[in-house]
Amino acid sequence: MSHQTVIVLDFGGQYNQLIARRVRECNVYCEVKPYTTPLAQLKAMNPIGIIFTGGPNSVYLESSPHVDPEIFTWGVPILGICYGCQLIAHTLGGQVTEAQDDSAREYGKTQTYYDTGCKLFKGLPAEGISWMSHGDYMARVPEGFALTAHSDACPNVAIADEKRGFYGVQFQPEVNQTEHGVDMVRNLLYEGCQAAGDWTMEDYKHTAIAQVREKVGSGKVLLALSGGVDSSVVAALLAEAVGKQLTCVFVDHGLMRLNEGDEVEAAFSKWDINFVRVNAESRFLLKLAGESEPEHKRKIIGEEFIRVFEEEAKKVGAVDFLAQGTIYPDVIESGAGNAAVIKSHHNVGGLPDYVDFKEIIEPLRLLFKDEVRQLGRELGLPEYLVSRQPFPGPGLAIRIIGDITKEKADTLRLADHIFREEIAKAGEDKNLNQYFAVLTNTRSVGVMGDGRTYDYTLALRAVTTSDFMTADWARIPYEVLDKISVRIVNEVPHINRIVYDITSKPPATIEWE
Repeated sequence: MSHQTVIVLDFGGQYNQLIARRVRECNVYCEVKPYTTPLAQLKAMNPIGIIFTGGPNSVYLESSPHVDPEIFTWGVPILGICYGCQLIAHTLGGQVTEAQDDSAREYGKTQTYYDTGCKLFKGLPAEGISWMSHGDYMARVPEGFALTAHSDACPNVAIADEKRGFYGVQFQPEVNQTEHGVDMVRNLLYEGCQAAGDWTMEDYKHTAIAQVREKVGSGKVLLALSGGVDSSVVAALLAEAVGKQLTCVFVDHGLMRLNEGDEVEAAFSKWDINFVRVNAESRFLLKLAGESEPEHKRKIIGEEFIRVFEEEAKKVGAVDFLAQGTIYPDVIESGAGNAAVIKSHHNVGGLPDYVDFKEIIEPLRLLFKDEVRQLGRELGLPEYLVSRQPFPGPGLAIRIIGDITKEKADTLRLADHIFREEIAKAGEDKNLNQYFAVLTNTRSVGVMGDGRTYDYTLALRAVTTSDFMTADWARIPYEVLDKISVRIVNEVPHINRIVYDITSKPPATIEWE
């Protein structure tokens, strides 16, 4: 089944993946593409709409990213956000300049007034809060455009040429701080693009199963199973698609949480699948010995995973396909085209150049985390599996800052277990989307039993999020943090100081490495 598609054209803004997520929330499929994507390739996708993202540049500089004006001749509705709005104005004959005084620059929450006669703001309140972030100013809008929103400081917060279906906003409709922002996106899709709303997980499930069956045929598939949400959903999907042609290999690389290897094995022993556990702690720790650079750690782990899977495939015999639980944020953060590499995920940017399989199958590659959970429910997975917190493939390797040893891994395992246990006892686990401990590479002086210590600092991290593309640090009650701190310092050797990470994403990522 083919879906209507909206293209999110990426000009380097920090919320670009969130824009795509908002479109999909409205049951319309979309993909993020770099602005350098050839026009022919974009046109071949037959989009019903295009969104130009924000970005850090100024459109009037020659070095800034631009777009071929031909895109405006396709008869496809276009929405420009921040830089994207200014790009529309600049390209179509308007004038964008640097704001001459502070009053023309707007950042943060801003009272905004909307023309509800514009399709973009149809059915919405005539005023509300929008999230601004712009230092440039549209001194003149292009011919044919009307001003459709303003603030106290700026007369052209939004512009529209409804005859051609072009819209521009100086604020970020995709962030939660903009009131009714998602409704604006929905209006663009259903009022502007005439979307049918044909993107559902039930349809995706049937399509993905059919595609896997067609690709695999009578071949064999080996699934890299971690026991996390993503690979568990892939296991269920592949089991339904190809049945006994599937072998699931769980590699215990010695960097799992406390007792996790045994728990994964116990969970999947109940499934009617070919399940293989490989205990590979010593070989992974040997490969990682002395390595402290995060990207190198990820690549070492990614390559070693592949080598283990290749060895196991030979035991199964004639395995053509390797399946992975790669999801869309993994792909985006690992960098694609000219996009920045935030961090190489072991199953994307961390893969070695040579992989001894005919092809890699990634049925979740274009799904966000909450869509994966939705798909899991469609496949009949139990809620405890579907709602499980994310745990990175490299495991504790990217929660140990600096070089990795078995002693450090054991220390972190126990501290993390205490953190998680006390969070659950306090009932805070229901309020948090991800929480874990990080063993930093910082050592400091402490006092224990009237004696001096010089040991490691442990960082605690907890966030709330809906899509894992953005996240807010969690406000855990002080008394809970106090109990966690006392227990860890008393029960875990080599830790004498606890800190709590109060940074949101962005600017930080959820994981430390």
